[in-house]
Amino acid sequence: MSRTLEELTGLVAKISDLYAERMNVERNDDWFILKLQEELGELTAEHLRLSGRGRLKGMSEDEIKQKRDDEAADVLAMMLLYARHNGIDLDAALDRKWFAYFNRPD
Repeated sequence: MSRTLEELTGLVAKISDLYAERMNVERNDDWFILKLQEELGELTAEHLRLSGRGRLKGMSEDEIKQKRDDEAADVLAMMLLYARHNGIDLDAALDRKWFAYFNRPD
């Protein structure tokens, strides 16, 4: 299923709002960047596990791959939330920073 960044951000924001309400969490500037860092650390741990540089904790390779995939989703979700909170237009930033290379001479 494909969604635009705007659609993804809206869905992720709804879940984040539910989480904040249920857990009584105040989401401020620091919370957004620290949660992004936390999720990146968890993704790194699963990457290391898959590459034989982390403890397996009794998990199969398939279980670790699923955890890695889930942590990658968490990183993306938190990046979308961070950008939304800070008024970052990720579409425009990608056009400017990444996709401009399509128009550069070799």
